[in-house]
Amino acid sequence: MAVNRVTPMGDTQDPFAAPGSWFGSLRWVRWVKNHWLWPILALAAFVRFYDLTAAAIWGDEGSSLLLARYSLSEIWQHAAFDVHPPLYFMLLHGWVELFGDGILAVRALSALAGIAAVGLGVWLVDRLATRRAAFIAGLLLALLPTAVRYSQEVRMYALLGALLIAASLALVYWIRRPQRQRYLVYYLLLMSAALYTHYFAVLAALCHWLYLIAIRVQRGYRFRHIQRWNWWLANLAIVVLYLPWLPNLLDLMQHMQQLEAGGDVGWEPAVTLSSLPSMIWSWLIQDDGESLPWLIFAALPLAMLGLAVIAVMRDRSVSRGSVLLALYTGLPLLLVYLVSFITPVFIERYLTAYALGLPMLTALAIDRLYSRVRIFALAVLVSLIAVELVGVNNNVTVDTHDQLDTVVKYVNQHFLPGDRIVTSDMLWYLSYVYYDRTGAQVRLFTPPNADGRSTRPNEYGFGTLVTSDVYLNSLAELPGNGRVWLVGSFDGPEEFSPLPATWQVSAEVHAGGLKARLFTPTPPAG
Repeated sequence: MAVNRVTPMGDTQDPFAAPGSWFGSLRWVRWVKNHWLWPILALAAFVRFYDLTAAAIWGDEGSSLLLARYSLSEIWQHAAFDVHPPLYFMLLHGWVELFGDGILAVRALSALAGIAAVGLGVWLVDRLATRRAAFIAGLLLALLPTAVRYSQEVRMYALLGALLIAASLALVYWIRRPQRQRYLVYYLLLMSAALYTHYFAVLAALCHWLYLIAIRVQRGYRFRHIQRWNWWLANLAIVVLYLPWLPNLLDLMQHMQQLEAGGDVGWEPAVTLSSLPSMIWSWLIQDDGESLPWLIFAALPLAMLGLAVIAVMRDRSVSRGSVLLALYTGLPLLLVYLVSFITPVFIERYLTAYALGLPMLTALAIDRLYSRVRIFALAVLVSLIAVELVGVNNNVTVDTHDQLDTVVKYVNQHFLPGDRIVTSDMLWYLSYVYYDRTGAQVRLFTPPNADGRSTRPNEYGFGTLVTSDVYLNSLAELPGNGRVWLVGSFDGPEEFSPLPATWQVSAEVHAGGLKARLFTPTPPAG
Protein backbone atom coordinates (compact mmCIF):
# COMPACT_ATOMS: atom_id res chain seq x y z
CA MET A 1 0.00 0.00 0.00
CA ALA A 2 1.46 3.31 -1.10
CA VAL A 3 1.97 5.83 1.67
CA ASN A 4 2.38 9.59 1.30
CA ARG A 5 5.77 11.06 2.01
CA VAL A 6 5.99 13.05 5.23
CA THR A 7 7.27 16.57 5.51
CA PRO A 8 9.51 17.71 8.37
CA MET A 9 6.37 19.17 9.99
CA GLY A 10 4.91 15.69 10.22
CA ASP A 11 2.13 16.16 7.67
CA THR A 12 1.77 14.54 4.26
CA GLN A 13 2.94 16.43 1.22
CA ASP A 14 0.30 18.05 -0.94
CA PRO A 15 0.16 16.48 -4.42
CA PHE A 16 -2.74 18.69 -5.42
CA ALA A 17 -1.35 22.18 -4.97
CA ALA A 18 -1.40 23.45 -8.56
CA PRO A 19 -1.09 27.25 -8.40
CA GLY A 20 -4.00 29.13 -9.89
CA SER A 21 -6.46 26.25 -9.70
CA TRP A 22 -9.38 25.46 -7.40
CA PHE A 23 -7.75 23.18 -4.80
CA GLY A 24 -5.27 22.09 -7.44
CA SER A 25 -8.16 20.62 -9.42
CA LEU A 26 -6.09 19.61 -12.44
CA ARG A 27 -3.76 17.39 -10.41
CA TRP A 28 -6.73 16.10 -8.44
CA VAL A 29 -8.38 14.98 -11.69
CA ARG A 30 -5.17 13.26 -12.81
CA TRP A 31 -4.88 11.57 -9.41
CA VAL A 32 -8.44 10.30 -9.59
CA LYS A 33 -8.13 9.11 -13.18
CA ASN A 34 -5.98 6.08 -12.41
CA HIS A 35 -6.73 5.69 -8.74
CA TRP A 36 -8.56 3.40 -6.36
CA LEU A 37 -10.99 6.21 -5.57
CA TRP A 38 -13.15 5.14 -8.49
CA PRO A 39 -14.13 1.78 -6.94
CA ILE A 40 -14.92 3.58 -3.68
CA LEU A 41 -17.16 6.08 -5.47
CA ALA A 42 -18.74 3.24 -7.46
CA LEU A 43 -19.56 1.44 -4.21
CA ALA A 44 -20.99 4.64 -2.73
CA ALA A 45 -23.10 5.15 -5.85
CA PHE A 46 -24.35 1.56 -5.85
CA VAL A 47 -25.62 1.56 -2.27
CA ARG A 48 -27.21 5.00 -2.70
CA PHE A 49 -28.93 4.39 -6.01
CA TYR A 50 -29.96 0.81 -5.20
CA ASP A 51 -33.74 0.75 -4.67
CA LEU A 52 -33.73 4.54 -4.63
CA THR A 53 -37.39 4.63 -5.63
CA ALA A 54 -38.58 1.69 -3.48
CA ALA A 55 -39.83 3.69 -0.50
CA ALA A 56 -42.68 6.10 -1.11
CA ILE A 57 -42.28 9.84 -0.66
CA TRP A 58 -43.00 10.63 2.99
CA GLY A 59 -44.22 13.81 4.64
CA ASP A 60 -40.90 15.68 4.98
CA GLU A 61 -39.99 14.88 1.39
CA GLY A 62 -43.42 15.99 0.27
CA SER A 63 -42.87 19.32 2.01
CA SER A 64 -39.58 19.76 0.12
CA LEU A 65 -41.32 19.13 -3.19
CA LEU A 66 -44.20 21.48 -2.39
CA LEU A 67 -41.79 24.24 -1.43
CA ALA A 68 -39.66 23.65 -4.54
CA ARG A 69 -42.70 24.40 -6.73
CA TYR A 70 -42.56 28.07 -5.77
CA SER A 71 -40.41 30.68 -7.47
CA LEU A 72 -37.05 31.48 -5.88
CA SER A 73 -38.39 34.63 -4.24
CA GLU A 74 -41.39 32.73 -2.88
CA ILE A 75 -39.12 29.96 -1.60
CA TRP A 76 -37.17 32.59 0.35
CA GLN A 77 -40.43 33.91 1.79
CA HIS A 78 -41.90 30.53 2.72
CA ALA A 79 -38.63 29.08 4.05
CA ALA A 80 -38.55 32.00 6.47
CA PHE A 81 -41.52 30.32 8.18
CA ASP A 82 -40.07 26.82 7.89
CA VAL A 83 -37.60 25.14 10.23
CA HIS A 84 -34.85 25.02 7.59
CA PRO A 85 -33.10 27.73 5.55
CA PRO A 86 -33.83 28.09 1.79
CA LEU A 87 -30.73 26.98 -0.16
CA TYR A 88 -31.61 23.30 -0.61
CA PHE A 89 -35.14 24.13 -1.74
CA MET A 90 -33.79 26.63 -4.26
CA LEU A 91 -31.41 24.04 -5.65
CA LEU A 92 -34.23 21.48 -5.75
CA HIS A 93 -36.36 24.01 -7.63
CA GLY A 94 -33.71 24.30 -10.34
CA TRP A 95 -33.13 20.54 -10.33
CA VAL A 96 -36.84 19.86 -10.92
CA GLU A 97 -36.85 22.41 -13.72
CA LEU A 98 -34.07 20.47 -15.43
CA PHE A 99 -34.96 16.85 -14.66
CA GLY A 100 -38.60 16.82 -13.62
CA ASP A 101 -40.19 15.77 -10.34
CA GLY A 102 -40.13 12.00 -10.79
CA ILE A 103 -39.10 10.15 -7.66
CA LEU A 104 -35.80 8.98 -9.21
CA ALA A 105 -34.94 12.49 -10.37
CA VAL A 106 -35.72 14.29 -7.12
CA ARG A 107 -33.91 11.76 -4.95
CA ALA A 108 -30.90 11.67 -7.27
CA LEU A 109 -29.92 15.16 -6.09
CA SER A 110 -29.33 13.85 -2.57
CA ALA A 111 -27.70 10.66 -3.83
CA LEU A 112 -25.15 12.64 -5.83
CA ALA A 113 -24.47 14.91 -2.86
CA GLY A 114 -23.91 11.81 -0.72
CA ILE A 115 -21.45 10.39 -3.23
CA ALA A 116 -19.63 13.73 -3.33
CA ALA A 117 -19.38 13.66 0.46
CA VAL A 118 -17.62 10.29 0.26
CA GLY A 119 -15.10 11.60 -2.24
CA LEU A 120 -14.49 14.73 -0.18
CA GLY A 121 -14.05 12.62 2.96
CA VAL A 122 -11.40 10.52 1.22
CA TRP A 123 -9.66 13.68 0.07
CA LEU A 124 -9.72 15.13 3.61
CA VAL A 125 -8.26 12.02 5.25
CA ASP A 126 -5.62 11.84 2.53
CA ARG A 127 -4.57 15.35 3.57
CA LEU A 128 -4.50 14.43 7.25
CA ALA A 129 -2.88 11.00 7.20
CA THR A 130 -1.77 8.25 4.83
CA ARG A 131 -3.21 6.98 1.58
CA ARG A 132 -4.05 3.76 3.42
CA ALA A 133 -6.14 5.70 5.95
CA ALA A 134 -7.89 7.49 3.10
CA PHE A 135 -8.81 4.17 1.48
CA ILE A 136 -10.20 2.81 4.77
CA ALA A 137 -12.15 6.04 5.31
CA GLY A 138 -13.60 5.83 1.81
CA LEU A 139 -14.75 2.26 2.32
CA LEU A 140 -16.40 3.05 5.65
CA LEU A 141 -17.92 6.29 4.38
CA ALA A 142 -19.37 4.59 1.32
CA LEU A 143 -21.22 2.07 3.52
CA LEU A 144 -22.14 4.33 6.45
CA PRO A 145 -25.85 3.48 6.88
CA THR A 146 -27.07 6.85 8.16
CA ALA A 147 -25.34 8.58 5.24
CA VAL A 148 -26.83 6.10 2.79
CA ARG A 149 -30.31 6.59 4.20
CA TYR A 150 -30.30 10.36 4.00
CA SER A 151 -28.71 10.27 0.56
CA GLN A 152 -31.99 8.67 -0.51
CA GLU A 153 -34.34 11.37 0.73
CA VAL A 154 -35.54 14.60 -0.83
CA ARG A 155 -34.08 16.60 2.03
CA MET A 156 -31.00 18.72 2.69
CA TYR A 157 -28.97 16.41 4.92
CA ALA A 158 -26.71 14.84 2.27
CA LEU A 159 -25.99 18.28 0.80
CA LEU A 160 -25.13 19.61 4.26
CA GLY A 161 -22.63 16.78 4.79
CA ALA A 162 -20.88 17.49 1.49
CA LEU A 163 -20.67 21.23 2.21
CA LEU A 164 -19.29 20.78 5.73
CA ILE A 165 -16.65 18.23 4.69
CA ALA A 166 -15.64 20.51 1.82
CA ALA A 167 -15.38 23.46 4.22
CA SER A 168 -13.22 21.41 6.59
CA LEU A 169 -11.01 20.47 3.66
CA ALA A 170 -10.64 24.12 2.68
CA LEU A 171 -9.66 24.90 6.27
CA VAL A 172 -6.97 22.21 6.24
CA TYR A 173 -5.55 23.56 2.98
CA TRP A 174 -5.44 27.08 4.39
CA ILE A 175 -3.67 25.89 7.55
CA ARG A 176 -1.02 24.28 5.34
CA ARG A 177 -0.65 27.36 3.13
CA PRO A 178 -2.01 30.41 4.95
CA GLN A 179 -0.49 32.73 2.39
CA ARG A 180 -2.95 31.46 -0.22
CA GLN A 181 -6.03 33.52 0.44
CA ARG A 182 -8.21 31.63 -2.00
CA TYR A 183 -8.56 28.74 0.46
CA LEU A 184 -10.22 31.07 2.94
CA VAL A 185 -12.48 32.36 0.18
CA TYR A 186 -13.54 28.77 -0.54
CA TYR A 187 -14.07 28.24 3.18
CA LEU A 188 -16.29 31.27 3.69
CA LEU A 189 -18.38 30.43 0.62
CA LEU A 190 -18.83 26.80 1.65
CA MET A 191 -19.66 27.64 5.26
CA SER A 192 -22.10 30.32 4.14
CA ALA A 193 -23.79 27.80 1.84
CA ALA A 194 -23.94 25.29 4.71
CA LEU A 195 -25.56 27.86 7.01
CA TYR A 196 -28.15 28.56 4.32
CA THR A 197 -28.77 24.80 4.14
CA HIS A 198 -29.27 23.90 7.81
CA TYR A 199 -29.04 25.80 11.09
CA PHE A 200 -26.94 23.05 12.68
CA ALA A 201 -24.08 24.04 10.36
CA VAL A 202 -23.11 26.55 13.04
CA LEU A 203 -21.83 23.59 15.08
CA ALA A 204 -19.21 22.88 12.40
CA ALA A 205 -18.04 26.48 12.59
CA LEU A 206 -17.67 26.09 16.35
CA CYS A 207 -15.60 22.92 15.81
CA HIS A 208 -13.32 24.76 13.39
CA TRP A 209 -12.72 27.58 15.87
CA LEU A 210 -11.97 25.14 18.69
CA TYR A 211 -9.59 23.22 16.43
CA LEU A 212 -7.63 26.38 15.66
CA ILE A 213 -7.47 27.10 19.38
CA ALA A 214 -6.25 23.54 20.06
CA ILE A 215 -3.38 23.73 17.57
CA ARG A 216 -2.52 27.20 18.85
CA VAL A 217 -2.01 26.08 22.46
CA GLN A 218 -0.55 22.61 21.82
CA ARG A 219 2.96 21.79 22.94
CA GLY A 220 5.78 22.15 20.48
CA TYR A 221 5.01 23.78 17.14
CA ARG A 222 2.05 26.12 17.48
CA PHE A 223 -0.13 27.30 14.63
CA ARG A 224 -1.11 30.93 15.03
CA HIS A 225 -3.82 30.91 12.39
CA ILE A 226 -6.55 31.92 14.82
CA GLN A 227 -4.70 35.18 15.34
CA ARG A 228 -4.49 35.98 11.62
CA TRP A 229 -6.51 38.96 10.43
CA ASN A 230 -7.71 37.11 7.33
CA TRP A 231 -9.30 34.34 9.41
CA TRP A 232 -11.30 36.93 11.33
CA LEU A 233 -12.14 38.75 8.11
CA ALA A 234 -13.36 35.51 6.50
CA ASN A 235 -15.66 34.81 9.42
CA LEU A 236 -16.90 38.38 9.37
CA ALA A 237 -17.69 37.87 5.68
CA ILE A 238 -19.71 34.76 6.59
CA VAL A 239 -21.72 36.85 9.05
CA VAL A 240 -22.27 39.57 6.44
CA LEU A 241 -23.42 37.02 3.85
CA TYR A 242 -25.85 35.60 6.40
CA LEU A 243 -27.29 38.96 7.49
CA PRO A 244 -30.13 38.89 4.91
CA TRP A 245 -31.42 35.70 6.52
CA LEU A 246 -30.75 36.61 10.15
CA PRO A 247 -34.08 38.43 10.77
CA ASN A 248 -35.94 35.33 9.57
CA LEU A 249 -33.94 33.13 11.94
CA LEU A 250 -34.60 35.43 14.90
CA ASP A 251 -38.29 35.55 14.06
CA LEU A 252 -38.44 31.76 13.81
CA MET A 253 -36.73 31.39 17.19
CA GLN A 254 -39.38 33.63 18.75
CA HIS A 255 -42.11 31.41 17.37
CA MET A 256 -40.64 28.00 18.17
CA GLN A 257 -43.01 27.45 21.06
CA GLN A 258 -45.95 28.33 18.85
CA LEU A 259 -44.65 25.95 16.20
CA GLU A 260 -44.43 23.08 18.67
CA ALA A 261 -47.88 23.80 20.10
CA GLY A 262 -49.35 23.85 16.61
CA GLY A 263 -48.12 20.34 15.92
CA ASP A 264 -46.51 21.29 12.61
CA VAL A 265 -43.48 19.08 13.20
CA GLY A 266 -43.04 15.77 14.92
CA TRP A 267 -40.98 16.66 17.95
CA GLU A 268 -38.83 13.94 19.40
CA PRO A 269 -39.40 12.60 22.90
CA ALA A 270 -37.16 13.79 25.68
CA VAL A 271 -33.70 12.23 25.77
CA THR A 272 -32.55 9.73 28.35
CA LEU A 273 -29.15 8.38 29.36
CA SER A 274 -29.48 5.69 26.71
CA SER A 275 -30.16 8.17 23.91
CA LEU A 276 -26.47 8.88 23.29
CA PRO A 277 -25.35 5.27 22.67
CA SER A 278 -28.61 4.71 20.79
CA MET A 279 -27.59 7.43 18.33
CA ILE A 280 -24.31 5.61 17.60
CA TRP A 281 -26.25 2.41 16.97
CA SER A 282 -28.63 4.30 14.68
CA TRP A 283 -25.74 5.76 12.70
CA LEU A 284 -24.22 2.32 12.19
CA ILE A 285 -27.11 -0.15 11.88
CA GLN A 286 -30.26 2.00 11.52
CA ASP A 287 -31.65 0.61 14.76
CA ASP A 288 -31.48 2.18 18.21
CA GLY A 289 -30.11 -1.05 19.72
CA GLU A 290 -32.14 -0.63 22.90
CA SER A 291 -33.58 -4.14 22.60
CA LEU A 292 -30.07 -5.61 22.91
CA PRO A 293 -28.54 -6.87 26.17
CA TRP A 294 -26.98 -3.94 27.95
CA LEU A 295 -23.42 -5.28 27.61
CA ILE A 296 -23.77 -5.44 23.83
CA PHE A 297 -25.65 -2.14 23.78
CA ALA A 298 -22.75 -0.40 25.52
CA ALA A 299 -19.97 -2.28 23.72
CA LEU A 300 -20.25 -0.72 20.26
CA PRO A 301 -20.35 2.95 21.38
CA LEU A 302 -17.47 2.29 23.80
CA ALA A 303 -15.48 0.63 21.03
CA MET A 304 -16.01 3.67 18.78
CA LEU A 305 -14.92 5.93 21.64
CA GLY A 306 -11.80 3.81 22.14
CA LEU A 307 -10.92 4.07 18.45
CA ALA A 308 -11.36 7.83 18.60
CA VAL A 309 -8.98 8.01 21.55
CA ILE A 310 -6.40 5.91 19.67
CA ALA A 311 -6.71 8.16 16.62
CA VAL A 312 -6.06 11.29 18.68
CA MET A 313 -3.41 9.92 21.06
CA ARG A 314 -1.32 8.31 18.31
CA ASP A 315 -1.44 11.34 16.04
CA ARG A 316 2.16 12.48 15.58
CA SER A 317 1.45 15.14 12.95
CA VAL A 318 2.04 18.73 13.89
CA SER A 319 -1.34 19.94 12.68
CA ARG A 320 -3.16 17.22 14.70
CA GLY A 321 -5.81 16.52 12.07
CA SER A 322 -7.35 13.82 14.25
CA VAL A 323 -8.36 16.56 16.71
CA LEU A 324 -10.31 18.26 13.94
CA LEU A 325 -12.18 15.03 13.15
CA ALA A 326 -12.76 14.25 16.82
CA LEU A 327 -14.25 17.70 17.41
CA TYR A 328 -16.31 17.51 14.22
CA THR A 329 -17.79 14.15 15.22
CA GLY A 330 -18.12 14.37 18.97
CA LEU A 331 -18.82 17.99 19.85
CA PRO A 332 -22.10 18.40 17.89
CA LEU A 333 -23.26 15.02 19.17
CA LEU A 334 -22.67 15.99 22.79
CA LEU A 335 -23.98 19.54 22.51
CA VAL A 336 -27.22 18.55 20.81
CA TYR A 337 -27.67 15.73 23.31
CA LEU A 338 -27.28 18.11 26.27
CA VAL A 339 -29.53 20.77 24.74
CA SER A 340 -32.17 18.09 24.18
CA PHE A 341 -32.71 17.78 27.92
CA ILE A 342 -34.29 21.22 27.54
CA THR A 343 -35.62 21.15 23.96
CA PRO A 344 -35.64 17.72 22.28
CA VAL A 345 -33.72 18.11 19.00
CA PHE A 346 -31.59 14.96 19.29
CA ILE A 347 -32.68 13.70 15.88
CA GLU A 348 -30.59 11.40 13.70
CA ARG A 349 -31.13 13.27 10.44
CA TYR A 350 -30.01 16.56 12.02
CA LEU A 351 -26.69 14.93 12.98
CA THR A 352 -26.03 12.79 9.92
CA ALA A 353 -23.60 15.35 8.50
CA TYR A 354 -21.50 14.99 11.66
CA ALA A 355 -21.77 11.20 11.61
CA LEU A 356 -19.56 11.40 8.51
CA GLY A 357 -16.67 12.18 10.83
CA LEU A 358 -16.97 8.80 12.56
CA PRO A 359 -15.66 6.66 9.65
CA MET A 360 -12.85 9.13 9.01
CA LEU A 361 -11.78 9.19 12.64
CA THR A 362 -12.03 5.40 12.83
CA ALA A 363 -9.93 5.08 9.68
CA LEU A 364 -7.13 7.06 11.33
CA ALA A 365 -7.21 4.72 14.33
CA ILE A 366 -7.18 1.55 12.19
CA ASP A 367 -4.33 2.93 10.09
CA ARG A 368 -2.27 3.65 13.20
CA LEU A 369 -3.06 0.25 14.70
CA TYR A 370 -2.06 -1.45 11.46
CA SER A 371 1.59 -0.46 11.81
CA ARG A 372 1.82 -2.25 15.18
CA VAL A 373 -0.90 -4.92 15.40
CA ARG A 374 -1.85 -5.68 11.83
CA ILE A 375 -4.15 -8.63 12.50
CA PHE A 376 -6.08 -6.73 15.15
CA ALA A 377 -6.44 -3.69 12.89
CA LEU A 378 -7.79 -5.84 10.07
CA ALA A 379 -10.19 -7.55 12.46
CA VAL A 380 -11.51 -4.17 13.59
CA LEU A 381 -11.96 -3.07 9.99
CA VAL A 382 -13.77 -6.25 8.97
CA SER A 383 -16.00 -6.04 12.05
CA LEU A 384 -16.97 -2.45 11.29
CA ILE A 385 -17.73 -3.28 7.67
CA ALA A 386 -19.92 -6.16 8.87
CA VAL A 387 -21.78 -3.83 11.25
CA GLU A 388 -22.32 -1.29 8.49
CA LEU A 389 -23.57 -3.96 6.10
CA VAL A 390 -26.24 -4.82 8.67
CA GLY A 391 -27.34 -1.19 8.57
CA VAL A 392 -27.23 -1.05 4.77
CA ASN A 393 -29.40 -4.15 4.67
CA ASN A 394 -31.84 -2.55 7.11
CA ASN A 395 -32.06 0.45 4.79
CA VAL A 396 -33.06 -1.64 1.78
CA THR A 397 -35.63 -3.76 3.60
CA VAL A 398 -38.60 -2.13 1.88
CA ASP A 399 -41.79 -3.86 0.82
CA THR A 400 -42.70 -2.02 -2.38
CA HIS A 401 -46.25 -3.39 -2.16
CA ASP A 402 -46.78 -1.90 1.30
CA GLN A 403 -46.18 1.77 0.49
CA LEU A 404 -48.62 4.64 0.70
CA ASP A 405 -48.32 5.38 -3.01
CA THR A 406 -50.29 2.15 -3.56
CA VAL A 407 -53.24 3.79 -1.84
CA VAL A 408 -52.99 7.00 -3.85
CA LYS A 409 -52.69 5.12 -7.13
CA TYR A 410 -55.85 3.19 -6.27
CA VAL A 411 -57.72 6.44 -5.69
CA ASN A 412 -56.32 7.89 -8.92
CA GLN A 413 -57.58 4.86 -10.86
CA HIS A 414 -61.07 4.82 -9.33
CA PHE A 415 -61.65 8.56 -9.05
CA LEU A 416 -64.74 9.97 -10.77
CA PRO A 417 -65.48 13.61 -11.58
CA GLY A 418 -67.14 15.21 -8.59
CA ASP A 419 -65.42 12.99 -6.01
CA ARG A 420 -64.00 14.75 -2.93
CA ILE A 421 -60.73 13.75 -1.18
CA VAL A 422 -60.03 14.45 2.50
CA THR A 423 -56.87 13.54 4.42
CA SER A 424 -56.60 13.30 8.18
CA ASP A 425 -53.07 14.47 8.94
CA MET A 426 -50.57 17.02 7.61
CA LEU A 427 -47.87 14.41 6.94
CA TRP A 428 -50.33 12.23 5.02
CA TYR A 429 -51.45 15.31 3.10
CA LEU A 430 -47.89 16.24 2.08
CA SER A 431 -47.22 12.72 0.80
CA TYR A 432 -50.61 12.35 -0.84
CA VAL A 433 -50.49 15.49 -2.98
CA TYR A 434 -47.21 14.37 -4.57
CA TYR A 435 -48.85 11.25 -5.99
CA ASP A 436 -52.30 12.70 -6.62
CA ARG A 437 -53.26 12.79 -10.31
CA THR A 438 -56.98 13.52 -10.01
CA GLY A 439 -56.83 17.28 -10.32
CA ALA A 440 -59.21 17.62 -7.37
CA GLN A 441 -58.40 19.79 -4.39
CA VAL A 442 -57.16 17.52 -1.60
CA ARG A 443 -58.52 18.76 1.73
CA LEU A 444 -57.03 18.42 5.21
CA PHE A 445 -59.43 17.58 8.05
CA THR A 446 -58.77 19.85 11.04
CA PRO A 447 -61.78 19.66 13.36
CA PRO A 448 -61.68 21.93 16.43
CA ASN A 449 -60.89 20.48 19.84
CA ALA A 450 -63.62 19.76 22.36
CA ASP A 451 -62.98 23.17 23.93
CA GLY A 452 -63.39 24.86 20.54
CA ARG A 453 -59.70 25.59 19.90
CA SER A 454 -58.60 25.21 16.30
CA THR A 455 -56.33 22.32 15.35
CA ARG A 456 -55.13 24.01 12.19
CA PRO A 457 -51.34 24.39 11.90
CA ASN A 458 -50.06 27.88 12.46
CA GLU A 459 -48.19 29.85 9.81
CA TYR A 460 -44.85 28.29 10.75
CA GLY A 461 -43.44 24.92 9.72
CA PHE A 462 -45.54 22.90 7.30
CA GLY A 463 -48.40 25.35 7.76
CA THR A 464 -46.66 27.81 5.45
CA LEU A 465 -47.18 25.40 2.53
CA VAL A 466 -50.96 25.10 2.88
CA THR A 467 -53.52 27.75 2.01
CA SER A 468 -56.52 28.25 4.28
CA ASP A 469 -59.00 26.81 1.74
CA VAL A 470 -57.35 23.39 2.14
CA TYR A 471 -58.49 23.05 5.75
CA LEU A 472 -61.82 21.45 6.56
CA ASN A 473 -63.39 21.84 10.01
CA SER A 474 -66.29 19.46 9.43
CA LEU A 475 -67.21 16.85 6.85
CA ALA A 476 -70.60 18.57 6.60
CA GLU A 477 -68.80 21.57 5.07
CA LEU A 478 -67.73 19.58 2.00
CA PRO A 479 -69.19 21.11 -1.17
CA GLY A 480 -71.34 18.89 -3.36
CA ASN A 481 -73.12 15.69 -2.48
CA GLY A 482 -71.16 13.05 -4.38
CA ARG A 483 -68.69 10.40 -3.31
CA VAL A 484 -65.99 11.11 -0.73
CA TRP A 485 -62.57 9.52 -0.29
CA LEU A 486 -61.37 9.64 3.33
CA VAL A 487 -57.63 9.05 3.61
CA GLY A 488 -56.03 8.46 7.00
CA SER A 489 -54.10 6.11 9.25
CA PHE A 490 -54.81 2.42 8.89
CA ASP A 491 -54.53 1.73 12.61
CA GLY A 492 -55.94 3.69 15.50
CA PRO A 493 -59.25 5.37 16.30
CA GLU A 494 -61.56 6.90 13.76
CA GLU A 495 -59.98 10.19 12.62
CA PHE A 496 -63.00 11.63 10.80
CA SER A 497 -65.62 11.49 13.55
CA PRO A 498 -68.44 12.13 13.34
CA LEU A 499 -69.21 10.41 10.02
CA PRO A 500 -72.55 11.34 8.45
CA ALA A 501 -75.10 8.59 9.03
CA THR A 502 -76.00 8.43 5.35
CA TRP A 503 -72.45 7.59 4.20
CA GLN A 504 -71.76 3.98 3.30
CA VAL A 505 -68.33 2.46 2.59
CA SER A 506 -68.23 1.12 -0.96
CA ALA A 507 -64.47 0.52 -1.35
CA GLU A 508 -61.38 0.40 0.84
CA VAL A 509 -57.64 0.01 0.32
CA HIS A 510 -54.70 0.27 2.70
CA ALA A 511 -50.89 0.09 2.45
CA GLY A 512 -47.91 1.73 4.11
CA GLY A 513 -49.93 2.60 7.19
CA LEU A 514 -52.39 4.59 5.06
CA LYS A 515 -56.04 3.72 4.43
CA ALA A 516 -58.41 5.15 1.85
CA ARG A 517 -62.15 4.53 2.08
CA LEU A 518 -64.68 5.49 -0.55
CA PHE A 519 -67.99 6.66 0.95
CA THR A 520 -71.11 6.87 -1.15
CA PRO A 521 -73.96 8.91 0.32
CA THR A 522 -77.27 7.10 0.33
CA PRO A 523 -80.56 8.96 0.25
CA PRO A 524 -82.43 8.99 3.57
CA ALA A 525 -85.21 6.42 3.92
CA GLY A 526 -88.78 7.46 3.02
